Amino acid sequence: MTGIADIVDKTLGLLSYDAAQPLIFSSGLFLFLFTGFLIFYALLRHDTPARIAYVILFSLYFYYKSSGLYFLLLVFAATSDYWIARALHASRRPWARRGWVLLSVGVNLGMLAYFKYTNFLIDIANQLFGEGFLQFRNIFLPVGISFFVFQSLSYTIDIYRREIEPLRRWGDYLFYLSFFPQLVAGPIVRARDFLPQIRRPLTVTRTMFGTGLFLILTGLFKKAVISDYLSLNFVDRIFDEPLLYSGFECLMGIYGYALQIYCDFSGYSDMAIGIALLLGFRFPKNFDAPYKSATITEFWRRWHISLSSWLRDYLYISLGGNRRGRVRTYFNLLMTMLLGGLWHGAALRFVLWGALHGAALALHKLYLAAVPRAKATGAAMHPLWRGLGMVFTFHLVCFGWLMFRAESMQSISLMLHQIFHDFNAAVAPQVVAGYSGVFLLMGIGYLLHMLPDAADRTARRLVAGAPLTLQVLLAAAMIWGVMQVKSTGIQPFIYFQF
Repeated sequence: MTGIADIVDKTLGLLSYDAAQPLIFSSGLFLFLFTGFLIFYALLRHDTPARIAYVILFSLYFYYKSSGLYFLLLVFAATSDYWIARALHASRRPWARRGWVLLSVGVNLGMLAYFKYTNFLIDIANQLFGEGFLQFRNIFLPVGISFFVFQSLSYTIDIYRREIEPLRRWGDYLFYLSFFPQLVAGPIVRARDFLPQIRRPLTVTRTMFGTGLFLILTGLFKKAVISDYLSLNFVDRIFDEPLLYSGFECLMGIYGYALQIYCDFSGYSDMAIGIALLLGFRFPKNFDAPYKSATITEFWRRWHISLSSWLRDYLYISLGGNRRGRVRTYFNLLMTMLLGGLWHGAALRFVLWGALHGAALALHKLYLAAVPRAKATGAAMHPLWRGLGMVFTFHLVCFGWLMFRAESMQSISLMLHQIFHDFNAAVAPQVVAGYSGVFLLMGIGYLLHMLPDAADRTARRLVAGAPLTLQVLLAAAMIWGVMQVKSTGIQPFIYFQF
């Protein structure tokens, strides 16, 4: 009877939502569930309608395990924009088309504003009119709401621009919006890129399988080995109590966070792209070694590419882009990045982070206009200037990460105070020795990041072309390695909060 009770308890655990145990790619539970999912997915490869329904159900279950009953919000968003898009496409009068697309924008941004920005606006009102003017709300933020809202907006806006046709089946649109590999933390997949793949015959070539496995393993290494270890054993400690540490340790904490957030987010993207490949779908590249950037413009062509291109195509261009003179161009850049910062979080520090990047992009564009021989990226630069540009850009980005990671403006001030007034370089040898594992992983992480692109292509080709037995052994070795360094609790991906 005890055995039966245990089975019932485990089954109920699989079917229930636990906010403290979200379902994430780097967990053993996901590996178990995904293995079972793949078996039935393969059996349905020739039955497209059944396969689509099966993936939708698993995707909704996946989101339920991340956000509970808020998976119904996802269903609502899919239903709303599906019908709005059909009405938009059927409308022939310009004012009616504008009305429908504005309705889509209003519904999507309204959801985002309520769940993400209500308390932020209440805080502003209380600061303006006095504490207690409005009461804070206990509002749960559904995981990844910013990502599926932006995806849904790309669909209706592209239809408004007559770049795509609306789908005829609601299930296909729900499939697009809920597809679990990219659901909770991107990449932001455009409708025009993804929709044509839904009903294509399922094909997973040997190369696709091997490349997908390579991306999953590298993503797992980035997230579960480098990012989680740095976070738990060094970065979180520094940011929680900066006054307990020297300026050298605070600076190393910022460098550590720069690597942590890159490995965390690009690791998720790698796993998402790899899982999608195993299912026969292709996602766009989302990261391209961003810390190799020699200018801030190049950084935003390499960092979170799906978001930066979305902001460019749907916000910057909609504001006028560079078509209305230089001053308006600089203003548009600043506004785009300000809103991009606000997209990341409802706090002043995120707005300042966006303002920093917006101002830097505008100043760089001004510099390019004033100096005709200047380069937008480092590819054509002299090696010396490229090296100096990489150092400058990296530290500018790190200053932004300080705003991004610190819990308050006071924490930012304390970190900067320690760095500029109590650096104490003499403690560096003891710090490095005391945190040898941390600095070893930081060194490995930055070294791998700075390797030539050819090294990544070679490693990918070798793993993709290896015999299946060797691929299985590589996967087993990676899982074993993760188990040796993983913490007891689940470490959610940083971008889940956005």
